[in-house]
Amino acid sequence: MSTKHKVAAVQFEPTMFEKERNITRLLDLCEQAAAAGAKLIVTPEMGTTGYCWFDRAEVAPFVETIPGPTTNRFAALARKHACHIVVGMPEVDEDGIYFNTAVLIGPDGVVGRHRKTHPYISEPKWAAAGDLHNQVFETPIGRIALLICMDIHFVETARLMALGGADVICHISNWLAERTPAPYWISRAFENGCYVIESNRWGLERSVQFSGGSCVIAPDGQVTAVLDKGDGVLLSEISLDAARARRVLGETVFAQRRPELYPELLTDTFSWNPRDFFGLYGHEPWPAGKASQVSVAQFAPGDDAAQNLKEIEAHARAAKAEGAELVVFPELAVTGLTDPVKSAQPIPGPATASLGELAGELGLYLVCGLAERSDDLVYNSACLVAPDGSISVYRKTHLTIDERSWATAGDGWTVVDTPIGRIGLLVGHDASFPEAGRVLALRGCDLIACPAAIRGRFSSSHAGTEVEQPKPIPTGPDPHHWHHFRVRAGENNLFFAFANVVDRERGYPGLSGVFGPDTFAFPRREAIVADAAGIATALVDTTNLDSIYPTNVVRRKDLVSMRMPHSYRGLVKVAANNY
Repeated sequence: MSTKHKVAAVQFEPTMFEKERNITRLLDLCEQAAAAGAKLIVTPEMGTTGYCWFDRAEVAPFVETIPGPTTNRFAALARKHACHIVVGMPEVDEDGIYFNTAVLIGPDGVVGRHRKTHPYISEPKWAAAGDLHNQVFETPIGRIALLICMDIHFVETARLMALGGADVICHISNWLAERTPAPYWISRAFENGCYVIESNRWGLERSVQFSGGSCVIAPDGQVTAVLDKGDGVLLSEISLDAARARRVLGETVFAQRRPELYPELLTDTFSWNPRDFFGLYGHEPWPAGKASQVSVAQFAPGDDAAQNLKEIEAHARAAKAEGAELVVFPELAVTGLTDPVKSAQPIPGPATASLGELAGELGLYLVCGLAERSDDLVYNSACLVAPDGSISVYRKTHLTIDERSWATAGDGWTVVDTPIGRIGLLVGHDASFPEAGRVLALRGCDLIACPAAIRGRFSSSHAGTEVEQPKPIPTGPDPHHWHHFRVRAGENNLFFAFANVVDRERGYPGLSGVFGPDTFAFPRREAIVADAAGIATALVDTTNLDSIYPTNVVRRKDLVSMRMPHSYRGLVKVAANNY
């Protein structure tokens, strides 16, 4: 089997109530793509009919069975050109249930389908939630998975498909409310080391402005081709070898997963009113919440712990001057990056005593990374030091290839309740694993503090879009359009305080930031340090209006509450960890 294939994303503007016009136009565009050599052609969500239907009665004249007349027409084209085509359409099953469906069609007809599992906007008025979860289809051009629009917000969907061996995820969408290629699309390719072929519609339908930006995203998060606005066919090439390497920033992430730490992914803590749920039986009630300034500090730790502590103190005082109540410092900020075994310190010990004195003097919570020595073992740890001198410790659970030569992996999660809110801790490479952030979100965390020493590229810019958007949605250029750890915040509806090492000569880009819980809230609730030592400070608000129900997205966790954990068992099967 060839390892490289030409692929195409089709972008177009369907018209409601003109199904034949839409199908004819899609067939023409697919013909163009196939004539250009594309062996996999992806078309938009609900491309045969348009999207913004009021209810079942209105869409009823346009639904079809699969297979059916429409899929037969695309199958004829696929047979003519020996290619595969993904088509988005409203499906009716034998019981009269309607679904928003993506169907994969090959030269021999229907290969498989995906029914959208997370209906959006008006879809719940007519479409049932999909019941064909997380499938991967073996084809002559590779292993193909399908997702539809809102589905990709949820880390579990793409992760399960990648665990199932997907080389490429065909994501068909009617995406809106932001510039595209959307950061969520890029992160799903990046964190799973697979391709995402994105076919998005564009244009205005029933007052909804869709964003276009159809694209092909490589396993390293590079957008290899993009179409901003208008009807058209976008061509690119995929390499099965690149997808099957399953690398994230050079790391073999699927071999490094810790399924034994993920059973909580099958729970659903936000299915009940979380203000009642957290604190049941008087056990670990949520902190009341408050508005606080939170800072991240980035610098390049040296080999001298005493000098590193002076650097930490200087940044802590600068953050205090900006009103900060919590400051997060990089991974190994205390003990340095060069020889962590030699520089490792006990906890508690002299270093944490110094941090405790500083926290007490300034009235700050401090989160610092250090190499921790415990008897004969060394851990890559983070400690949260409170103003009263108390210390909470987290030991990094997901070790890089290099770290495995000196560090022992931790075996659990750390969550600390403070007046700022409920804080979870991760260290660097942990945050490359979507499972880790999700577990902390399910435990009710308002904020994840993540000391990091991450090399490589995890952010990219956007030149701006010609698609007009209603205010305040930005359309101009953005140097940090995609930041992978902003996505970590938004997908879990929590604040993410990411403090990275900055040392360009050694490959550490910095780009530390405090990111907000809603990535579709503009202007963004965040602050980013660029590529030099310094701090960034942002408001972290965990308050609630006078209501028994959560009125703040960080406590309500809208996305987290929409999960479908009954279909996530594959995430905790060690057998799935076969990379």
